[in-house]
Amino acid sequence: MLRAKWRVAMQRAAFTQELEKIMQGTATAYQIWDERWQSDAGREEWLNPDPRVLRLAQRLREAGALTALDLGCGVGRHSLALARLGYVTTAFDASLSGLQYTRKLAAEDGLGLIFERGNMNALGFPDASFDLVVSINVVYHGDESVVRQTLSEVKRVLKPGGVYHGTMLSKRNHHYGAGTEVSPNTFVKPDGDGDKMHPHYFCDAGGLVSLFDGFSILSMEDVEQKGPGTWHWYVTAERPTG
Repeated sequence: MLRAKWRVAMQRAAFTQELEKIMQGTATAYQIWDERWQSDAGREEWLNPDPRVLRLAQRLREAGALTALDLGCGVGRHSLALARLGYVTTAFDASLSGLQYTRKLAAEDGLGLIFERGNMNALGFPDASFDLVVSINVVYHGDESVVRQTLSEVKRVLKPGGVYHGTMLSKRNHHYGAGTEVSPNTFVKPDGDGDKMHPHYFCDAGGLVSLFDGFSILSMEDVEQKGPGTWHWYVTAERPTG
């Protein structure tokens, strides 16, 4: 009995230490992705651009948009697509392996991308740098403060009238509530698979509107992204011109 209690206490202590380590900085999921991007199997699912991104980017390009930021570019599926549409495209990620693979594909296709490495909530770009910022399955990797900091940075680097298009995790997603809530609507599973051991932030429609305070929301749609239960918000928002 005493041994069992000791074991439970040790497990709880280890779990608490892991949570404390994670919450020292919650935008940490890139560590898992950096490892995943190093193998063909890890990259396989993330090579094809999202059709929603392609449709919007094509329409904006035809209307005169020229500069684009792929925020959290991964292995470059959207960076390459944007460059092919004629955008002056910056591929940005915290993952070195993702950027290296994107650079390789760009060189093979003769595409002149700009590459930057850094954290999504501290962008090293001047104000009003981009006509379009794309960020698919990226911004929700952190707690609410990280999400808000990131979107504030997005708004800062967008030109007035510039457009953001990205995703957030919906509270309808089957992972909502799984694991430990380390801050409001933010969950981690330290013993989980993949990036779920790092913080993920979820929101409902009201929460999404709150996050985009200061933007003009053009559209928001809750979509089962990759199958039953995989609900993600797709949001398109504009930096106001006034």
